[in-house]
Amino acid sequence: MMFQWLKRYMPRSLYGRAALILILPVITLQLAISVAFIQRHFEDVTEQMTRSVLYDLTYVTDLVNAAPDADAARAAISETAEALALDVQLPDTDVPGADRRRWYDFSGLVLRRVLRAGLPQMGPILLPDDRRVKLWIETDHGPMSVGFERQRVSASNPHQLLVFMVLLGILMTVIAYIYLRNQLRPIERLAIASSEYGRGRVIPYSPAGATEVRAAGHAFLDMRARLERQTQTRTLMLSGISHDLRTPLTRLKLGLDMMDPEEVEPLVRDVGDMERLLDAFLDYARGAAEDERASVDPVALARKVIADAARMDQAVEQGAIVGERVEVQLRPLALRRALENLIGNALRFGSRARLGVQVSPRAVRFSVEDNGPGIPPEAREDAVRPFTRLDPSRNQDQGPGVGLGLAIVADIARSHGGTLRLEDSEDLGGLRVDIVLPR
Repeated sequence: MMFQWLKRYMPRSLYGRAALILILPVITLQLAISVAFIQRHFEDVTEQMTRSVLYDLTYVTDLVNAAPDADAARAAISETAEALALDVQLPDTDVPGADRRRWYDFSGLVLRRVLRAGLPQMGPILLPDDRRVKLWIETDHGPMSVGFERQRVSASNPHQLLVFMVLLGILMTVIAYIYLRNQLRPIERLAIASSEYGRGRVIPYSPAGATEVRAAGHAFLDMRARLERQTQTRTLMLSGISHDLRTPLTRLKLGLDMMDPEEVEPLVRDVGDMERLLDAFLDYARGAAEDERASVDPVALARKVIADAARMDQAVEQGAIVGERVEVQLRPLALRRALENLIGNALRFGSRARLGVQVSPRAVRFSVEDNGPGIPPEAREDAVRPFTRLDPSRNQDQGPGVGLGLAIVADIARSHGGTLRLEDSEDLGGLRVDIVLPR
C-alpha cells in the first residue's frame, strides 16, 4: 500500500514496462560502479600520491629551516630540488591571498587536505589546470614557492573509461531492447487477435515467440475454433428445426383455410403465433453469424430504418444525429434487425418511438426511446437474458413472446464487440435502449 502512489508514474504499456525493467538495472549498476570507481580513483589514489610528494616537500622545508641564512638555504636545496623535480624559489613574496581551484576539480580538494594536514606551514595552493601545481610554504627565511607537475599528485581523469562504459551500456541496452521487442511482438499480436475476435472480427493469426506464448496462441486458436463450431452447430440445428416445423405448420394453415373461417379463427391465430415464436428462436440462434462485415454509414442506416418504419405507418421519429458521416465496419443486416427489433418492442409497449445516432471518434451509439412503461432499474439485467419475460413493467398482454427481443439485440451488439444499455428516456418518459459499438 505504501507504494500505491508510485503506480501513477509507471508506464502502462507492455513495451514501456519491459524497457523500464531492462534499463533500470543497467543504470543502477553503472551508477554504483561509477561512484565506487571514482571514489577509489580520485580519493584513495590521489591521497597516496599526494603523501609521497608531501615527504619531498617536508624534506625540502627542513633543509631550508636548517640553513643559517637564505643564501645557504638556496645552496642546500638547489641540487635536491632538481633531483626531486621541484621548482623552488626562495624567497617568493608574490603570495596570493587565497587558494585557487576549478569548481569541478574534486581531486584538488583531497590534495589540499592532505598537504595541509601533513605540513602545518603550508600556505596558499594554486591549481589552475591539470598540468601544474604551485604552492607556498612559510620558512625561517621567508615564503618559499614550490611548483611541480600535477600528475605527481592526482590520478588521471577516467573520462575515457566512463564514456566507454556509458556508450557500451547504451549499445547493449539497445540490442537487448530489440531482442525483447521481438519477444513481446507475439504477445501483442495475440492481444490484437483476441480483441478483434471479441468485436466479432476473425483476423489471421499464427502463434509465434517463446514456448509459453506459442502455447497461449494455440489455446486461443483452439478456443476460437470451438466457439465457431458451436455457433455453426447451433445455427444449423435451429435452422433444421425451423425447416422441419414449417412444413407441418404450412399443412395446418392449408387445412385451416378449407374450414369455416369463423370456427378456425382462434386456430389460425395460434398457428401465426407459433410461426412468430419460431422466427424469434431462429433469429436468436442465427444472431450475426450469417452476416458479413461491410463499410456502413451509421447515419444513413438509421435513416433508412426510420423511412421503412414510416412506410409501414409506424410512429417512429428521428432523434438527434450527432457526428459526421463516416464509414464504419459493421454487420448491416444484423444491426438493421436489432434496430427493427427495438422499434417493434418500443411500439409494442408504447405509442411513440424515436431513433437517434451519435458518432464519436471511438464509438457509434444507436438510441431507441419510447413512451411506454419502461423497465425498473433492478429488472434491467434480467431483461436482456434469453427467455425472460418481465411483468408487470412491460405489459405481456400485447402479444405472444418468449423473452428473446432484447437478448437478440444484446447478442448482435456483443458480436460487434459492443454493449447494450438500458436507461430511462428523459424526453419520452419510457425506456431508452442504447447500442454502443466500438469503431
